[in-house]
Amino acid sequence: MLKTFRKAFQVADIRKKIFYTFMMLVVIRIGSQLPTPGVDPTYIQNFFESQTGEAFNFFNAFTGGSFTQMSVFALSITPYITSSIIMQLLTIAIPKLEEMQKDGEDGRKKIAAITRYVTVALALIESTAMAVGFGRQGLLVDFNFVNAAVVVVTLTAGSAFLMWIGERINEKGVGNGISIVLLINIISRVPDDFVTLYNQFMKGKSLASAGLAAVIILAIILVVVVFVIILQDGQRKIAVQYSQRIQGRRSVGGQSSFIPLKVNTAGVVPVIFASSLMQFPVVIASFLGKGNGKGIGSEILKGLSSNNWCNPEQLKYSWGLILYIVLTVFFAYFYTSITFNPLEIANNMKKSGGFIPGIRPGKPTADYLTKILNYIIFIGAVGLIIVQVIPFVFNGWLGANVSFGGTSLIIIVGVVLETIKQIESQLLVRNYKGFLNK
Repeated sequence: MLKTFRKAFQVADIRKKIFYTFMMLVVIRIGSQLPTPGVDPTYIQNFFESQTGEAFNFFNAFTGGSFTQMSVFALSITPYITSSIIMQLLTIAIPKLEEMQKDGEDGRKKIAAITRYVTVALALIESTAMAVGFGRQGLLVDFNFVNAAVVVVTLTAGSAFLMWIGERINEKGVGNGISIVLLINIISRVPDDFVTLYNQFMKGKSLASAGLAAVIILAIILVVVVFVIILQDGQRKIAVQYSQRIQGRRSVGGQSSFIPLKVNTAGVVPVIFASSLMQFPVVIASFLGKGNGKGIGSEILKGLSSNNWCNPEQLKYSWGLILYIVLTVFFAYFYTSITFNPLEIANNMKKSGGFIPGIRPGKPTADYLTKILNYIIFIGAVGLIIVQVIPFVFNGWLGANVSFGGTSLIIIVGVVLETIKQIESQLLVRNYKGFLNK
């Protein structure tokens, strides 16, 4: 990794892209500290403290603490994530969108444009709910139409601006823009979480007890990080042989290659999507003041909150963890089915004279790839689930209420590895261009 960055900084254009990305991240952190006009920040902080089970912990991690401070970036990119989930689900349900998805670069641009509009609409709805629902309870210093409208416009513009920053990082930066925006938000909360762990498990204890607690915490984090790295880099290579044929006076083909199928084919997307869906009802219910009541609705919300999972005193709420696991597996298969088409790959191989040894070209090849892919996706999903569950077990057992856990570590490690690969690919392309120019 250090070798890649050292090479990247030696190349002028890639160095500019890294610097541009860094400056965009600085803008994000500055915006996270700018207060929304007309808002009483102490209200939202008191509201957080009154919530049982720290229901907003993960949501606050996604926003980088902006939500508790009610900054201009309070909604962060959560509307964009929700919009992406909606659009990808609609791609299956609406044939027109499915055609766009298959229509190459132009189709993807059209879907991206629609996703932007849906993002703004969702941000508008969420900010309106916050301004009206919380505003009447004391969020706004003076609750009136003008102040509520200012809050709605500010929060909606802040979310749209973060989406714009993510797209600019894709175009002028190192790429992987939206994921990098999410990454910097999560990382910004890690120091506070380590302070929480210190106060809970080490402060005021003997040196031996504090040292043992520190070793256990670091060991858990290290094991999870190493496991995620192995999971992200693991792949299954499918051998491909190209038949030899005569063109003019020379023979072409006859080479062997392979199709690399990643074990974790969908990357961090299943984790992000599943987490967002699980938190959405909790956040909306809290906006409406329904989070601390009694009845079946309140019980469901407690089950959806990750801080109530694996707690020996409240094991009945761990059904939410089972739902979380099911959603992760679903999105792993769902996202891979959208981004990887075995039939298209089989047809392209057939046209170029390629075949998998022992498998007939065409549909048998597509069926073989689908079979292997389904097996690999399951292994990758199980790996993600293991990383997710380990911190939940320790949080529930020991009561460590921190905003980062297996899900956050998957996102951090996954995005860092994907970004490094983006930089490596840009270095590789530049080397090829330099070789061709010579």
